[in-house]
Amino acid sequence: MKRPLPKLLQLFLSFLKIGAFTFGGGYAMIAFLENEFVSRKKWLEKEEFLDMLGIAESTPGPIAVNTATYIGYKVAGVLGAVLSTLAVCLPAFAIIFVISLFFDKFLSLTYVGYAFRGVQVAVVYLIGSAGVKVFKDMKKNVFSVIVAAAVFVAFIALSLFSVKFSTVFYILIAGALGLMLYFIGRIRERKQAPSSEEPSQDAAEEKKEGEQ
Repeated sequence: MKRPLPKLLQLFLSFLKIGAFTFGGGYAMIAFLENEFVSRKKWLEKEEFLDMLGIAESTPGPIAVNTATYIGYKVAGVLGAVLSTLAVCLPAFAIIFVISLFFDKFLSLTYVGYAFRGVQVAVVYLIGSAGVKVFKDMKKNVFSVIVAAAVFVAFIALSLFSVKFSTVFYILIAGALGLMLYFIGRIRERKQAPSSEEPSQDAAEEKKEGEQ
């Protein structure tokens, strides 16, 4: 029976693989991350993975680096965070370094341009599939659907009018809507609380009268 690899080595190899075969940036990486760490290794729960994405996007730095640091620290502490971050950055650094040595010749190759066009289509699919998967894993209730719909409508409207809007603002909008809906729900609960207590008080009084 084969012994499982140490977690630090598993982290390093996993992020090295993800960093080497992910094209299109951190958003295209989301599907790979979920498959590797939620479905296969089960190091993260789905809810925690979704929370991690929100944290990684709202904090400074690329989402790929932030997620690698978060997962590495969650699984193996500070050393795990360092190794995961290093592993996810190494492939891109190595590829860019090699391309820079032959940059002019590389751009003059016609088939390279066509290859990248094909890669762009794959990137759109990866980002879209990641978004659909995250939406499926999200808890479905009035609260989450309203927030998701509001952010989606804002995204479409701003895209149509070519307004440059940082993704951080979408997260802030979603957070503000979430807080607003939470407080509205709490206010409704407080208003309904007295009416729910009245029947119980009436029942207690009827019980006392029956005992007498």
